[in-house]
Amino acid sequence: QVRLVESGGGLVQPGESLRLSCAASGFTLSSAVMNWYRQAPGKEREFVALISSAGGSTHYADSVKGRFTITIDNAKNTVYLQMRSLKCEGTAVYYCRTGRLGAIYWGQGTQVTVSS
Repeated sequence: QVRLVESGGGLVQPGESLRLSCAASGFTLSSAVMNWYRQAPGKEREFVALISSAGGSTHYADSVKGRFTITIDNAKNTVYLQMRSLKCEGTAVYYCRTGRLGAIYWGQGTQVTVSS
């Protein structure tokens, strides 16, 4: 079955970097569109970035454009989110998401806390 497992979250200071990973199983990323979302305390879950592995195209939320980079390692069946110049408002639980055969799948999330 489809499974997404995020990792890499933690506590960082403003301006620092962090790389999140989303290991996929039950399907191959080579034919997938993979997304990162985040949910800050008291707020709705919001889109962060996506990548279409077939074409390699990417799209980012305006709030992270130029600072975050989404990539795929097909050999490891893993999608990454490299986050640079993190801001306090980046504190959230970050989720990996994909759609397969009409169903949406989410990982369990990984906590990122940006604080001085």
